[in-house]
Amino acid sequence: MLLTYVDESYSKQSYYIAALLCPENEALSLTRALDDVVQSTVASFPELSPEAELHGYDLFQGKRDWTPLTRQVRARIDVYGNAFQAIADHDVRVIIRGVDIPKLCGRYRGVAADPHSVVLTHLLERVDDYAERAGELALVIADEPGRHDHQLQYRADLLRYRRQGTWGYRGRKITRIVDTLHFAPSSASRLVQAVDLIVFMHNRIESTEPDADGRAVAINEALWRRIEKRIEHRYCWHP
Repeated sequence: MLLTYVDESYSKQSYYIAALLCPENEALSLTRALDDVVQSTVASFPELSPEAELHGYDLFQGKRDWTPLTRQVRARIDVYGNAFQAIADHDVRVIIRGVDIPKLCGRYRGVAADPHSVVLTHLLERVDDYAERAGELALVIADEPGRHDHQLQYRADLLRYRRQGTWGYRGRKITRIVDTLHFAPSSASRLVQAVDLIVFMHNRIESTEPDADGRAVAINEALWRRIEKRIEHRYCWHP
């Protein structure tokens, strides 16, 4: 079984959703490794909560749980790097899909122009394809959306994809994703947090402006190199 953790990150230009595909026998070990990243930081900065959430934006900006480290830029970068190393040290795979929002909205209207729905469909296709090739089943656990009706819609979409298949040139019937879509608060799951770190950094790198601070660019790229070997697929659709 592939426990498949899903989260999104977006800007005005692009919408990305990533999936962390974690074999069931790796899940506990990776959870402990991420716990250890936080615990080792607490040892140096006891004002930090041992339950601090590994949330990409908050960690990078020194916000919310990471407010005690607002002025400790190097320490926060080290936490990010250590978390990425923990992910890279486990036998996991990462799939990232995205869409160009202005081009999507320019080409389509209504439901067809919903970036989350479009990208989630493409992501589920790729997860299903990978699971089939790996001879595995996948159980999808996503970060909780803000609205309950969105959960109902995404579950209904998956049911339709099983019965009728997805749309588009890569349309396929979903056969390897079991049960329904499950939703969990990121604060309760280190593995949802792990995929949040990944998709946030991917979005940050892809959204970098040409005149961005060279030091920041170098830090982002160095962090990304830690998990690059775990990337199975990444693509942004430009309609």
